[in-house]
Amino acid sequence: MITNVEVTRNSNENSMGTLRRFTKKVQGAGILPRVRSIRYKVRKLSYYKTKMKTLKSLRRKAEVQKLIKLGKMQEKTGRYSK
Repeated sequence: MITNVEVTRNSNENSMGTLRRFTKKVQGAGILPRVRSIRYKVRKLSYYKTKMKTLKSLRRKAEVQKLIKLGKMQEKTGRYSK
């Protein structure tokens, strides 16, 4: 959806007043939040990518558990554990 904002300069208005009115119209139309939401939108991962990411994390967890059992890695404790 394209939104055009148009402001014409009045005969007794200086350029700063015109710019101020334009800025207010842009804010009122809500153009900037919509553009920013589109700009920083993160695409949803595909089924295959999600599956590969899950398998990778499961493999890593199994490897860490194996290293902990062998004594080559310390078990990660919580922040406030005793």
